[in-house]
Amino acid sequence: MSWTLDPHHTIVGFSGKHLGVATVRGRFNKVDAEVELDNPEDPTTASGTVTIDAASITTSDDQRDGHLRSPDFLDVEKYPTITFTLKSVERAGDDFKVRGDLTIKDITEEIALDYEHSGAVVDPYGNTKVGGTLTGTIDRTKWGLKWNVPLGGGGLLVSEKVKLEIDGELSQDKEAVAEAAQAEAGTTV
Repeated sequence: MSWTLDPHHTIVGFSGKHLGVATVRGRFNKVDAEVELDNPEDPTTASGTVTIDAASITTSDDQRDGHLRSPDFLDVEKYPTITFTLKSVERAGDDFKVRGDLTIKDITEEIALDYEHSGAVVDPYGNTKVGGTLTGTIDRTKWGLKWNVPLGGGGLLVSEKVKLEIDGELSQDKEAVAEAAQAEAGTTV
């Protein structure tokens, strides 16, 4: 079954260290996804692709955001999207391990994220919702994001490790469910 990403209840966030001492947090404000999920209670039945508008990055600092959009980092003019294509979801204790291909600046690397499944519910309007939280850490230099300034004490201005935290909610509206059920039964709406 096809599911739609709810942009009002989804946050694609990240954080990294500045000067090795302060955490800078940011997010991408424009995210879309094409997700298939056979059983909302079983994340291992999922497949799909998440597409992020790279220019929608925000850290609440216009100068820093402009630098992150520049060729030093994301080069959003040349590479307007970031994608994550799901390869597998496997049970890992009480939670799950999600593996997929992350593509930034036309460089694709497999990553693994931890996934805490929050479950599935029916909202007050009869729509089925499913959600959870993905977390993990990546090394940004694997995607050519190597800009930095060495510090006198041996550290770097910007950390190479970036923590990811994605809270997402998928929705399947009742009309799509009814249409799918009728199509399976061989009737038309």
